[in-house]
Amino acid sequence: MSSASARQKTVVVLGTATPGGGFPVYGTAYASTLNEMDATISVEPKNTKGSTENIPLLEAGKLDIGQATGEVTYEALQGIGRAKADLRVINAMYSNFGMFVVRADSPARTFADLEGQPIAWGASGSGFVVLARYVFDGLGLDINRDFSPIYLEKAGDGPAMVLDGRAAALWGGGIGWPGFTTMAKAPGGARFIAPTSEDIKRVRAKHDFLTLMNVPAGSYPGQDSPITALGSYSLVLSAPSLPEDTAYRLARALHKGKSVIAARHAQGGESTLENTLAAAARPELIHPGVLRYMREAGIFH
Repeated sequence: MSSASARQKTVVVLGTATPGGGFPVYGTAYASTLNEMDATISVEPKNTKGSTENIPLLEAGKLDIGQATGEVTYEALQGIGRAKADLRVINAMYSNFGMFVVRADSPARTFADLEGQPIAWGASGSGFVVLARYVFDGLGLDINRDFSPIYLEKAGDGPAMVLDGRAAALWGGGIGWPGFTTMAKAPGGARFIAPTSEDIKRVRAKHDFLTLMNVPAGSYPGQDSPITALGSYSLVLSAPSLPEDTAYRLARALHKGKSVIAARHAQGGESTLENTLAAAARPELIHPGVLRYMREAGIFH
């Protein structure tokens, strides 16, 4: 490669979410890893309102790639509450599950104990809010009607509201999620509230695209036992118009840098081509450039 062409990097704008949430943290680790693994690309993270804004921005060509939770992706591809989106999967990010964190001195122990209470559900554009809607719908509850909902300007505002008593609980998820880490490290400590086995049975009877996800003991300070929650894989998506060669280079750089992103991010080790294949409902939802690299790497036949 000549020095002139080396300077002409392919800029790839990545939509993340509001500061203080998990998506921007992942976006930084993802971009720095891919940029390190392939000198011809420059992935540039950009804060957005999150999953529900990233999808229309991708459709409008205002982002090259964007992060979205599995639930928001599912709704967009199925055309639930909107026209069907034509998007492609670049890679699975990590498993994303939903649960509450409360102060250690909170009397609440179950989801039912929090009914009617002020709940910080997250930033209004966040995929966590969509996940909450599905989980509680499966339990016959409405997150706006059966709780006192608080929607945040940015995800990072949530822990302070629980710590000072303005909110009874903060909803979120994912291993290493900043809001949960802040709560777990706060003076006095924190406690997690996840669905019971009966809750899980009821939710999955209605929304079977939600899967069981395990939070190993020690994922957060003071969390001595494993937790089971419900969720799906968060994804990096693109419009189908993203050039095949660009998608191919992104997939190749991520595969080459899998140990690097695993060292940089608590759940970065989940961003594998194998998980990408498993997370896509059908192979044709994966970008053709990514599939081409998967074939070369022997992951897809």
